[in-house]
This record gives sequence, structure tokens and C-alpha cells, in this order.
Amino acid sequence: MENSQSGFATDGGFPFQMRALSEIFDTTTLVVPCLEPVNRAGEMPIEGHNLSIAPLTMPCGRGPMRKFALGFWLLRNSLVIFREILRADAVHSPIPGDIGTIGFLLAFALRKPLFIRHCGNWLKPSTTAERFWKWFMEKFAGGRQVMLATGGSPEPPSRVNSAIHWIFSTTLSDVELRSCKGSDRQDAPDRAKLIIVCRQDREKGTGVVIQSLPQILESFPNASLDVVGDGSSLAEFKYMADNLGVRSRVFFHGKVEHSAVLDLLRKADVFCYPTTASEGFPKVVLEAMACGLPVITTRVSVLPELIGIGGGKLLNKATPFEVAGAVIEILSDRDCYRDMSVLAIETAQRAYRNQIHRIRAVSGSPGETSRR
Repeated sequence: MENSQSGFATDGGFPFQMRALSEIFDTTTLVVPCLEPVNRAGEMPIEGHNLSIAPLTMPCGRGPMRKFALGFWLLRNSLVIFREILRADAVHSPIPGDIGTIGFLLAFALRKPLFIRHCGNWLKPSTTAERFWKWFMEKFAGGRQVMLATGGSPEPPSRVNSAIHWIFSTTLSDVELRSCKGSDRQDAPDRAKLIIVCRQDREKGTGVVIQSLPQILESFPNASLDVVGDGSSLAEFKYMADNLGVRSRVFFHGKVEHSAVLDLLRKADVFCYPTTASEGFPKVVLEAMACGLPVITTRVSVLPELIGIGGGKLLNKATPFEVAGAVIEILSDRDCYRDMSVLAIETAQRAYRNQIHRIRAVSGSPGETSRR
């Protein structure tokens, strides 16, 4: 990417997180699989304080085929991986993921301090790999090994090892957090402008929100839904909107830049996220709350803790009927809407402040240089 200091770019929260991480250390080298440079919508440059990239080739295949080919991939890339681990003072590995797992296992074998960030659903490991990651972190966290679990709860992440700490995931900077504040959300709007931002897969709940629209339109004839993001089920959702006769009320934006996501959130009234996926910390929920949006979501992972006592509505089931009922209830009560909006903003700001304190408390532990 031409306007990137490192020459590389990607989408999602990765560029923001790597920029923040680079501020902690003297130098940071990202050892990551890279594609040939192609300009794609919504990509952000990967850059930061003394940040560079040591590119690896992309693993081949998916599922069992990828696992079978991973040994050959490791042989092909072993020189770069071992070189960067040996040069490093500490190794940062985000998981889940096979590349991150290879990285922290090799670094551990070479006796390098580890900085592991578990980004999946820490509370409910369901696969052999998830159980292994949790076991490893609980076994070795402490001292030179910094282990962070994405999520949040009044209880610590682990009763086995108190050295594991909660961390949340966000792409918001301090400046963006202040500018997001929805100071004009004093009353419930007369419209119903809904939004969902996520990878467009069935488990995330976009289809459920689309199916709720006919019922919502009975109470709010001007209701609309912004669907932001790309994914394997996007074509299915477009067909669903056509089939239900609500295509004119659903706006599919595809993948957009982060600034455009924040702009769409500021213009919306309610954030709908009836996910059934195995979530870690869906950062867009916190961003929606920072914009003053009441959130309608499910009792998955950290979401009940985030929504708390009033920043939105927690659904008993991820069904169109439940979503429609929650939307209508929130938008039909002006006092309820105003209180939820205020609580959403306060929750986002408090979570952000707490996270800064946690990062400062543990950031000095790994070492002077981070290499992933």
C-alpha cells in the first residue's frame, strides 16, 4: 500500500491494535502471512512507532487441508520465523489461530518472554485447541509471561492463575472516544434507524434483524437498517430482504473504512447484534455504545457485562420476534431511550479508562522489544 509506512495494509481492528502495541515497545516487528499488494475497500495501513513487517507466505487451503499443509508451510518460512524470534526480547502472539500458536510455542521453546492475547471466547472453550490455549495460559502465566484474556467480568479470568488479566478490544482512540459522544440523543427518535456492523455470517445475527423488520415497520413505517461489513452470507441476506419485501428499507454498505463506520453509528438510533457466535470481545459493540446507541444483543461471552443494567436490552433468544419487541420497546419510551443512551456512553468511557489502567499496569513486563 503506497500510503503505508510499512508498505502493508489490512482491514478490521488489527492495524489499530498493532499501532497501539508499538507504542509500548522500542521496536516492533510483525511476522505475518502477507498477500501480494492489492488495494481493497476498507483497508487501513499497518504502521506505528518503529514498526516493521517480516512477511511470510500465505498458508494453503482451509480446514483439514490447511492443517495438513501447515508443516510444509512452516518449513518454507522457518528461517524468517526463527530469525525474528531469536532477535526479539519478547514475543507477542494473539490467538486463536494456528500461526499465533506456532509462534508462541517456538518462542516458549527458545525461552523468550511471552505476551499472549487470547481473543476468542475465554469462558467457554469448546474445541481441543481452545482447551489447550486456556491450559497453557493458566499453566505458564506470571513472571516474564504476560497473558491476557479478551472479555470482562467481576470475577478474574482464571481461578487457577491470578496472573491472567482481562483485556477488551477496541479500535477507538481517546480522541475518537470523546468525539463519538452522542450528546444530541436526548429523546427517542420518531424514526427507527437500525444498524448492525459485523462479518456477514449467519451466526452474527444480520438475518435475524432483517426478519424482524416487517414487525418493526408496523410500529415505525420509516424504519430502516444499515448492514455494514462483508462476508460469506451477504448474498443470502440480500435475497432474504427481497423475499420479505423490505429490500428498500435495508442498505448494504459492504466493507467500509473505520471512519465511515463511526459516521454510520453516529447517524443510527439502535445497534442490533443478536449474535449466537462464540464471541470474545466484539469491539463494535463498545464503539456503538460510545456513540450513544442502545444495544440489543444476546447473553454471549462478555456482552451481558457490557450492557450492564441499562445500556441496552439482552435477548432471551436470538429471534426476529425478540429483536422487534426490543426495538419497539426502546424507541416507544422517550425516557427509556434517553437513559439507555446516557448509560451506554458512560459504560464505554468507563471501560476505556479501566483498560488504559490495565495496559499500563502490565505493559512493562514483556521486555523492551516486541516481535510477533
